[in-house]
Amino acid sequence: MIEVHRVSVLVLVLALSAACCLGFGFVLQQNAAQRAPLKDFLSFRLLIDLVKVPRWLGGIALMVVGMALGAAALGQGELSLVEPLLATNLLFALALSRRQTKQSLGRQGWAGLLLLAGGVTAFIVAGQPQGGAATADPVRQYLIIGAMVGLALLLTTHAKRSRLSSGPVLLALAAGLLYGVQDALTRVSGQKFSEGGFAELLTGWQPYAVLALGVTGLVLVQSAFETASLRKSLPALTAAQPLAGIICGVGFLGDRLRTDAVALSWEVGGLLAVVAGIVLLGLHPAMPHGLAERARAGKLQAQPQQV
Repeated sequence: MIEVHRVSVLVLVLALSAACCLGFGFVLQQNAAQRAPLKDFLSFRLLIDLVKVPRWLGGIALMVVGMALGAAALGQGELSLVEPLLATNLLFALALSRRQTKQSLGRQGWAGLLLLAGGVTAFIVAGQPQGGAATADPVRQYLIIGAMVGLALLLTTHAKRSRLSSGPVLLALAAGLLYGVQDALTRVSGQKFSEGGFAELLTGWQPYAVLALGVTGLVLVQSAFETASLRKSLPALTAAQPLAGIICGVGFLGDRLRTDAVALSWEVGGLLAVVAGIVLLGLHPAMPHGLAERARAGKLQAQPQQV
């Protein structure tokens, strides 16, 4: 019992530390990406341009540290436990944004904070996530991953047609889905490494999929940051990632949640509260508006249409 408690505290510290690094990193990345050329939208050239910006590199460094801490948390706890904790990155993003914009929390900020923190707590306490044998039917694994990646592709395709209206939100949702799958495959890769070392790890497809999903998700996120402020992009990203991760955790990683009627009602209510809190915090006045909605719209419309 004491050992379980220690592990839970360790997972809590690692996941919240990861969320802190991710939240701060997203703010720095968006500050730099909003000044990138629009011609690089949804192109790997965008990353090449942003590499030259020190602020963006600082944001990426924080993101890498956050992902490493998140991977360590996944190595100690269930995906269904870690993902809701990672969603608190929006709280840390808001804290840094408040420092930049000098805005107070107000009723909206406190309501969003309470909904997010309360929702995470309700889901974890009611669901009591526990690990199981991660030996699910491979067909189910491929179906779930295929559905997530396919939905992300559909969202990205539609985002190309509406990049200054709903496009940033759709790109952030797509990136969140990919990051949720990436977290699931990161846990699988960690299990492979613990069982057979590098030889076992490098012979599987999972670590290469983790890399591909990470780079693709990064392009989607930076394109969303480029064309809209954090108010539009970060809430969608923060909401989609834990939902996708929980589906993967329960669907093929063997995570178990309590399924009696009372527990399920609290779990669903907790997730809905998390999403509501994310939306309220994302729309808070402290979140920077950025340049995209004001200057970029006119600039894009002024460009001659190509036939």
